[in-house]
Order: sequence, then C-alpha cells, then structure tokens
Amino acid sequence: MHELAVLISILGVFLLGAISPGPSFVVVSRIAISRSRTDGVMAAIGMGIGGFVFATVAVAGLTAILLQVEWLNIALRLAGGAYLLWLGINIWRAAPEPLEVADTASERQSTLWTSLLRALLVQLSNPKTAIFYASMFAALLPSPTPSWMFFALPPMLFLIEFGWYTVVAVGFSSRTPRAAYLRSKVWIDRTAGAVVGALGAKLMVDSVRSSA
Repeated sequence: MHELAVLISILGVFLLGAISPGPSFVVVSRIAISRSRTDGVMAAIGMGIGGFVFATVAVAGLTAILLQVEWLNIALRLAGGAYLLWLGINIWRAAPEPLEVADTASERQSTLWTSLLRALLVQLSNPKTAIFYASMFAALLPSPTPSWMFFALPPMLFLIEFGWYTVVAVGFSSRTPRAAYLRSKVWIDRTAGAVVGALGAKLMVDSVRSSA
C-alpha cells in the first residue's frame, strides 16, 4: 500500500509538471490549431516519447552523471537553448505565410511524422526537463526502490505526457480556436515564436552564467 501511494504521488507531481506552461505547450497547441487534430495527437505522442526517454535515463542513473559532469551539462543546455531559439525564429518568420492544408494522403502522412518529430525534439531539447525528472525521482522514490517501479514508471510517464498533450491538441483543434487562429494568424504565430525563442535564449544565458 505504501509503494502504491508513493507511485501515485510521483505521477501526480509529473502531471503537474506536464501541465505547467512551457515551449512544449506552445508547440503542441500551435500544431493542433494550424494543422489538424491528428497532427496535434501525433505531437502529443512525440511529447510522450520524450517523457519516456527522460524517465528511462533518470531510472538508469545517467542524469546523475550529467549533473556531475558540468561541461557536458552546460553543452547540452546550450544546444537545447539554441534549438528552441532557432525554432522560435522560424515560427516568427513564417507568421505572414498563408496556412497550407495537405490535400493528398501522402502529404497528410508527411505532416503527421513532422508533427511528431518536432514535438519530440522540443521535448528533448530542454535539459531542464531531464533534471526535473532526475530530481523528482531522487526525492520521491522510496529506498530501497522495488524493481517493478523502475519498469513501471517510464511507460506511465509516457501516458501522462501523452494524455495531457492530447487534451491540449483536442481542445485547440476545435472549431472556435481554429477560427480565432485563422483570423489572427500573424500575431499568434509571432507571439508563439517570441515565447519559444525567449525561452531558448534564457536557457542559453542561464547556461553561460552558471559556467562563469
């Protein structure tokens, strides 16, 4: 019973972490509005895969090594920040372009994989998420940790990330949000690009400051 309570508390903490706004939320909501509900769900799958990867890495203890090797930690944070900054700039620059809807099945299939990969890269590009996973595991896992919990946590955290971002995708792909997006596409895209770019720039600045 105690182990079950611990598992529920861990899942609750990670659900709150997934719900907190960040670049992942911006990217999934934008994909769902600008492309399709299915694209949004594929982006949610990408977020879930990212959560699974971070959970697996944390369970394996690799994140603890990352925290001890300062130069590698800084390098990864700089690379992640640079990717978010690049993504934000591209979203901003593409804001005036008209929305193109895929017509053929092959084009739709292509956008689905693009949506999944973009979401996955956004999830993996933020080392702060990896550190959050590692710190929460260190703080909340019982000692000794039962072996079944190591195997159960990664797929459960996949479901949490996937479930939350599916809710986001379904909500933002509905008719009213889509109509609002089409009316104000330029400003919405520029706001999204500015937010993602600013988060990337902040991650890079914080990395440089921490190395000073």
